[in-house]
Amino acid sequence: MNSDQSSIVEHAPAKLNLYLHVLGRRPDGYHELDSLVAFADIRDTVTIRPADRLTLEIDGPFAPALAGEAAGDNLVTRAAVLLARALGRDEPGAAITLTKRLPVASGIGGGSADAAACLRALARLWAIGADDARLAPIAARLGADVPVCLSGRPAYFGGIGDIVDPAPPLPSCAVVLVNPGTPLATPAVFKARSGPFSLPARFEGEPPADAAALVALLAARGNDLTAPARTLVPAIAEVLEALDRTPGCLLARLSGSGATCFALYADRDEAAAAAAGLESDHPGWWVRAGGLLA
Repeated sequence: MNSDQSSIVEHAPAKLNLYLHVLGRRPDGYHELDSLVAFADIRDTVTIRPADRLTLEIDGPFAPALAGEAAGDNLVTRAAVLLARALGRDEPGAAITLTKRLPVASGIGGGSADAAACLRALARLWAIGADDARLAPIAARLGADVPVCLSGRPAYFGGIGDIVDPAPPLPSCAVVLVNPGTPLATPAVFKARSGPFSLPARFEGEPPADAAALVALLAARGNDLTAPARTLVPAIAEVLEALDRTPGCLLARLSGSGATCFALYADRDEAAAAAAGLESDHPGWWVRAGGLLA
């Protein structure tokens, strides 16, 4: 990855849907959602340097998964072009390096987090505020998860992802992420979903004081996309069972539309031990341990 004193670095943390309820389907085919989103310190990185023209270099372990994608189709370059236009710039001059550590099409918002990180980095490069009113509409145009990823803080999102509200403070919590190595397209999961819709389930009362209290609240909620995702990628069931068996696991759940699953732990030592065991038992899985960002 290119780096020098003029480089601007923004992290793109993995997005976790601690719960995800599907509330209904709109006439245009999109689904109304209610979700509590948190972020993990397991992440991609976007590095930007001033340049005469827009370029994109992708490195990192998951760069090959994007090798067949035209640079102009990547959410990172689309974010750069849209922001440049909003600022009246003829050319979004920036050399962008995306270090891709998160699996692609995996339910943890990798592409959305990358686009959001690009917007934050360009805002710094072009000397506009992080709360500039032009950023949020661009994020919404780029995808349903980009607005919540733009802040990178725990939040509720509703609507089709366009309604983002502050969440209560979340306690310190360790996490393990596991992906069985199978990309899973979100539209396919929603198409496979059937059955009744759920109700909103935002927390009421005092914020959870610790990991156990958070898990007690989450246990009364769920991820409505788990069943359809499992029909498309049966290995998700194996991942959830393996996570649930690890010592110290407080909760194992699918994130977003999958196929990445996560488990919550009270401390990082337990999470690190769980990840080491899973890597040893399942060498074909992508496994990472970390913590939730405050």
